[in-house]
Amino acid sequence: MAGVKRLELGLVAAETSGDLLAASVLDGLIASLGEHGLGAAGIGGPALSDRGMACWWSIDALSVRGYAEVLREYPRLLRLRRDLRERLLAWRPDLFLGVDAPDFNLDLEISLRRAGIATAHFIGPSVWAWRRSRLARIREAAGLMLLVFPFEQEIYDAAGIPAVYVGHPLADRIDPASDRALARRQLGLPENSPLVALLPGSRPAEIRYMAEDFLETARWLRRARPELRFVLPAAGATQYGQLRGLLARRGTDDGVLLTEGRSHEALAACDTALVGSGTATLEAALFGRPMVIAYRMASLSYLIMRRMGYLPWIGLPNILCRDWVVPEFVQAAATPEAMGKALLGQLDDPGLRERIVQRFADLHGALRRDCARRCADELLAYAERMRGTRGSVRPRDPLPASAGMP
Repeated sequence: MAGVKRLELGLVAAETSGDLLAASVLDGLIASLGEHGLGAAGIGGPALSDRGMACWWSIDALSVRGYAEVLREYPRLLRLRRDLRERLLAWRPDLFLGVDAPDFNLDLEISLRRAGIATAHFIGPSVWAWRRSRLARIREAAGLMLLVFPFEQEIYDAAGIPAVYVGHPLADRIDPASDRALARRQLGLPENSPLVALLPGSRPAEIRYMAEDFLETARWLRRARPELRFVLPAAGATQYGQLRGLLARRGTDDGVLLTEGRSHEALAACDTALVGSGTATLEAALFGRPMVIAYRMASLSYLIMRRMGYLPWIGLPNILCRDWVVPEFVQAAATPEAMGKALLGQLDDPGLRERIVQRFADLHGALRRDCARRCADELLAYAERMRGTRGSVRPRDPLPASAGMP
């Protein structure tokens, strides 16, 4: 955008998926402004740090899932949000962008916006699935919503919230024609053995509630099909250590290859996948891989979420396709035998596999919209409008990464 030569951007991303999604937005802004045209700081992970963002806190600080878990961490999260707000108000960036993490970001955005800082939000809360009452808070929090699913536009338009559909960054990043044989060679796996990817999740609670069941499913499958192999990509070093300890306690690897990172290589290499509900289900769909979706969390958290939900599905591929394209196993239903039988069904039925792959190819096409460029255009145009209402803002450097760290 011609009117904005430099943008000072506050940003909060949570979890590994949020870090990657936010990084795509920075890629678009850097392409528009140049390497020295962006100053970004806030909460992020390695992908954002690699793009020059000053990460005052790590994404690990926000990796909490479910009501029961959040209640335990609530005092710490309140202190973190207060400290972050004070740093942002001292810095006064041109724009604050909250990426997902609505329970943390929306209240922060409301506070910053009341203080005169322009706010935007990327990856809207799942108001189409549950808690539509959040729309009132979103209207107060965000001057601009960047939507990643096409059906969301109608919801936000009806609520009177400025919003634009920008496509999904993962649809731009993931090649549905990825080379399966190459991915297997890169992982050191045989090219001809049937391969199942295991992705229980990256949050501590997800590993606690799902990893053991996923590995038990692998063991069940190996008893039925000794030729089966498995790849288990850990999101980072912490998760790798947790999963390595879990495998060691089991006493046998059951044909499981544990990797640090490399989830996209695992999805490119596999024939089917067992995936915890979340962004990884969408990634698997964009790779065109059949999958079984499993979801387990604290009983109290699940009861609350179930009472507030609107849809029969929990997995993004099924939600976006508005159909039971792949099976879902939730809470007590997520048993190794049930999940194993569903995975075998996908491995053994070429017709079923073909139908799933075609549905996912159609989905990929609907979500591929050059998201990074669209986000950059929308954010810079919004920043220019808001800058015009405040007068000229001289460029500032973010506070040093070491300042005020807890």
